Amino acid sequence: MSLSNFTKTIRGGIMSLEELYRYARDYMEPKNEGARKRFEQMIGLFMTLELPGNGKVLDLCAGTGIAGAALTKATDAKLLTLVDAREDDLKRSEEWLEMAGIEPEIRLVRGDIRGINKLVGEHDLAVLFGNTMIHFDPFDAVRIFAGVASTLSDGGVFMIEDTDRVYRILYLIGYKEFLVESKGEDHTLASVHEGYNVFRGTFKRSYYLLPGFRKVGEFDFYHWNLSSQLAIGRIFFREVQLIRAEKEGFSRLSDVLIFRGPRREIARHVLEDFSVPYKE
Repeated sequence: MSLSNFTKTIRGGIMSLEELYRYARDYMEPKNEGARKRFEQMIGLFMTLELPGNGKVLDLCAGTGIAGAALTKATDAKLLTLVDAREDDLKRSEEWLEMAGIEPEIRLVRGDIRGINKLVGEHDLAVLFGNTMIHFDPFDAVRIFAGVASTLSDGGVFMIEDTDRVYRILYLIGYKEFLVESKGEDHTLASVHEGYNVFRGTFKRSYYLLPGFRKVGEFDFYHWNLSSQLAIGRIFFREVQLIRAEKEGFSRLSDVLIFRGPRREIARHVLEDFSVPYKE
């Protein structure tokens, strides 16, 4: 297996993000039994879909590469490109590939997926799994969708795994000022509300490690519903589809949004003339 094209992009906040995912990572940890079952279900789901085979797979916010490896296995892809801001996790992708019994060419890219069209070349399949859209506001989403559409081949497919947070968090649960996020054998991870950004529509939360109340970092979250993502995606793709994964028997997966037929000319035009109303 060859390792090539390792592109480094240093961006503010990466270190605190690495710290956060040091504790909130069971869903992508190769040694975790739940993550292994999740991996198997990803392969199973991908095999039920009509997807390009023997092509090039792009895994965005890849983490340890669990989704990219599953998609590569299911479609017998020849190339897997993994993009994430966290370098250490990217290097663990070989564990999933070994588990799957496959040896594609693999490229690791450390960078910001909002500029994905500047980081990678053409691919046939792209995935953004792990409920990661919460890290991106609507302006980010436009750049991500446009960037992915501009890099996919004519018959390319983009898939996002996410949950409807407007319904689940803001309605079913209710927004919490203080929330215990996860518990480990020797620690508890908790978050506290710190504010709201009206330009971005994001909630700021600070994360603390207990006991000791050591601050891990501050993060801005956008609570997406699924229809908004489908609507933005429809601008840049000819077809959109929503799969309720749990109802289809894939209990360890969230809902999956599928976008087919990239409208590359529209995507490239938007990328050439797009800006945000706030300082980045």
